[in-house]
Amino acid sequence: MTQKSGRILMVDDDQDILVAARLLLKREGILVHTESQPDRIPQLLKDEVFDAVLLDMNFAIGANTGREGFQWLKRVLEIDPTLSVILMTAYGDVGTAVEAMKQGACDFVLKPWSNERLVATLMSAMTLTASRREAAQLGARNKELAAALDQPGQTLIGSSPAMARVLTLVDRAAPTDANVLILGENGTGKEVIAREIHRRSRRADQVFVAVDLGAIAENLFESELFGHKKGAFTDAKEDRVGRLVAANGGTLFLDEIGNLPLYQQSKLLSVLEQRVVIPVGGNRPIPIDVRLISATNMPVEQLESPDTFRQDLLYRINTVELRLPPLRDRSDDIPALVTHFMGLYARKYAIPPRRLSNDALARLKAYHWPGNVRALRHAVERAMILGAGDVLEAEDFSLPSAPGGAPRPAAPPPSALAAVGDDGFTLGTLDLETVEAQVIRRALDKHQGNISHAANELGITRTSLYRRMEKHGL
Repeated sequence: MTQKSGRILMVDDDQDILVAARLLLKREGILVHTESQPDRIPQLLKDEVFDAVLLDMNFAIGANTGREGFQWLKRVLEIDPTLSVILMTAYGDVGTAVEAMKQGACDFVLKPWSNERLVATLMSAMTLTASRREAAQLGARNKELAAALDQPGQTLIGSSPAMARVLTLVDRAAPTDANVLILGENGTGKEVIAREIHRRSRRADQVFVAVDLGAIAENLFESELFGHKKGAFTDAKEDRVGRLVAANGGTLFLDEIGNLPLYQQSKLLSVLEQRVVIPVGGNRPIPIDVRLISATNMPVEQLESPDTFRQDLLYRINTVELRLPPLRDRSDDIPALVTHFMGLYARKYAIPPRRLSNDALARLKAYHWPGNVRALRHAVERAMILGAGDVLEAEDFSLPSAPGGAPRPAAPPPSALAAVGDDGFTLGTLDLETVEAQVIRRALDKHQGNISHAANELGITRTSLYRRMEKHGL
């Protein structure tokens, strides 16, 4: 006989019925948890995973209306709408069976039952539960995929020698399933490269899911990546599929992976090694098949320190390592980038196309761009919005007058007072613009350029910090 598999919950106040069912179904390879008290049902469904419920309709002495069965049927489906419930009674008729179906039961069994019919009914119920759960998971995954795919398109632009070397490595690594680690300063286009690797891979027709680990609160890390079950914690109002499951079959991009605390690194490593995910509050492992691309702006020497990053995780994520050059090392790409961004924002804001003056282009190429391509894009956007005439001049980009230099804060007036903090940090002026630039620079220095950590200490968002860095030329 072919062995079946599955686990059912059987609830009946007759111990003889429970024993008979357990012995019958054990021979069929079906595990049965028996229960005589229906008020135990909610806790059992919370603690264990069942593939079907076999539920008696009458529990009170002398009861034969089936009202209790309908009440508990409703309760079970409220707890787990995917679970198949079979109602059973010794007092059934056609009308009762029809009502059971209307209220959500998948089948109806009369006592005493036929052994063959009971087994066949349970097998169908377990198959139905599996189908419902798969459909629910796919629906949740599609919801995540829709959010992931609802991202503005980005174009890979660059023909300079520095970018040519990167693209050569992309060509070699993309067709494989090797994990890739992308290193580079903020704004160098790490996600653009990650998407290009995905586009050229064998998974190109599957989803690309990007996760900014620097923007996820530590207490939400597991929920975001692994998913959670309804009721797993206070705000878990419904089941949620994690990003790893959402990316199944495709590519998962983990940005700012250097920000992960060590204890979370160990959890991520375990998932990558076992290739299964267990949602928070769940107990059933979900197999995953993802191609992992990670990125960080953390200096290599810091990343290679065991005090900062687990070395076994580092070995696993950087089968291929790509280092993106800063924009100052690929200034030959600036004309093409500016042309692309000018066209992009002309279309976005429905404004006439514009040209770039020779002086403006020279100044753009001479500037050292501490914010890299992201800062250049923002500068072009602002110039397209605020610039007058058909030609954009250097002044439209708010660049410093000295080639390659950063905008210099205004000199403090002679009457300015010095402000000294408790840590000895001295502000030479109380001019608000100057003070803001100095505080931001100090926060960036303190956190070694980590935007997420600096923004957190300053009490602003990453986007706000990028905007202020661009404003002050940091």
